[in-house]
Amino acid sequence: MATYAIGDLQGCYDPLQRLLEKLRFDPSRDQLWFCGDLVNRGGQSLEVLRLVRSLDSVSLVVLGNHDLALLSIAERSADDQRRVNPDLRRVLEAPDAQELLKWLRFRPLLHADQTLNFALVHAGLAPKWTIKTAARRAREIEHKLRGHGYKKLFRRMYGDKPATWSQKLEGAERQRVIINVMTRMRYCDKRGRMLLGHKGPPGTQPDGYYPWFEVPGKVEREYRVVCGHWSSLGLFQGLGVYAIDTGCVWGGPLTALELGPEPRVIQVKGNANPPSHKDA
Repeated sequence: MATYAIGDLQGCYDPLQRLLEKLRFDPSRDQLWFCGDLVNRGGQSLEVLRLVRSLDSVSLVVLGNHDLALLSIAERSADDQRRVNPDLRRVLEAPDAQELLKWLRFRPLLHADQTLNFALVHAGLAPKWTIKTAARRAREIEHKLRGHGYKKLFRRMYGDKPATWSQKLEGAERQRVIINVMTRMRYCDKRGRMLLGHKGPPGTQPDGYYPWFEVPGKVEREYRVVCGHWSSLGLFQGLGVYAIDTGCVWGGPLTALELGPEPRVIQVKGNANPPSHKDA
């Protein structure tokens, strides 16, 4: 039996199929963890959603920023939906769209496994959040997503402020910060103030900001952390963090990490027809 974490797919169905073949994935024996961002840009988001949903009994998915964006778009007007890229429109116009979107909305923001000694999140964790703390914060959002107020959450979740987590935050601001930490963050300062607009690799950020996993004074966490989201970072293994978004949608490899005492990296060729430019 093996458990494999898989990096951001962003609609890259063919590379996912190649990876599962290389892993010799056996659903009667193996488990899959997906780092989020199942959809957008790759041209095969609908196929990815259908395949991953079909594996629901042997896999888990944490939500990424592109997944949340799709869910938000699905609640907007028909005119707004027609403005999104063709890849997402195929999902929105599919006959099984409502089933797929409801399934996606019920995915968690964070997963932790004591036996494997690993936690899974799309982007990152605030410097002072232990895994136990992060799990509590994630449940706040999951409760909203799965309840009657999810449409209000989607309307209010966008924005870069507040930039810092505080226990004193309430309502939409509190929810926005939690979502930004777990699905958008790359850099923050010693106080946890996020630099959400900067997407370059380490070394390109302004003075005083650090990759979220290198912030001085960060807490020691109970489990190792697997994440995605940061394609310009590439494959990173260190400081108890395994970042496995290697830019599959942009033509980089698609990466899997076999979870265990000594994690093993497995890669296949990524998207053969990458988008012309990175817009987000």
